[in-house]
Amino acid sequence: MYTCINGHYPYGHIGGVVATVFYARVSTLDQTLEHQVTQARKAGFVIDEVISDVGVSGVKHRLIDRPQGRRLFDILRAGDVLVVRWLDRLGRSYEDVTSTVREFMNSGVVVKTVINGMVFDGATKDPVQQAVRDALISFLAATAQAQSEATKIAQRAGIDAARRDERKYPGRKPSFDRDKFEVVCKLIEQGNGTTAVAKLTGLSRQAVLRIRDNRLGVEAALLRWGM
Repeated sequence: MYTCINGHYPYGHIGGVVATVFYARVSTLDQTLEHQVTQARKAGFVIDEVISDVGVSGVKHRLIDRPQGRRLFDILRAGDVLVVRWLDRLGRSYEDVTSTVREFMNSGVVVKTVINGMVFDGATKDPVQQAVRDALISFLAATAQAQSEATKIAQRAGIDAARRDERKYPGRKPSFDRDKFEVVCKLIEQGNGTTAVAKLTGLSRQAVLRIRDNRLGVEAALLRWGM
């Protein structure tokens, strides 16, 4: 049975009506689910359903291996539209991004991005358009992987520097352990406010703000203290 959403019947099988599904992978503090959805709607997308994976790494988990990402392959049908903020929401490796976008296109699903309004449609038969489309997919996939690797290098360098300086500058010992740190990060990523997170975890607002505003610095401090 199909449920009517925003006046549409999802997944393109009732009277020829197609669905527009927005997928978000939320893994950083500055890209909340609400932010991504708001950005998409401001860009003019009429979204029938929002599907998201929160706190899931695009490096460690392919789209099909994510709890909600897997649903996209089950529910999207030919004619439906998949909207993402950028192709890196689908994956952070070249192979993952290219294979995922092509699999959707081969099944008749149109992939659109909020940033720059790009459209990837497998319906085109013009060889020049196909070549341009495929080249663009490859370029964006390579860019996503390069950005991911650059981030990892920067993080590793910061952590290594903190470890080298730990004897000279140990800093103040954190008032929370790593498990509590990870819980706070996840709650913030889910869109909870500072006061709510403090109440849920038993930490002070100052501690929550410190984690929110300087996640890498706090993580380095935990490492310095062997936590």
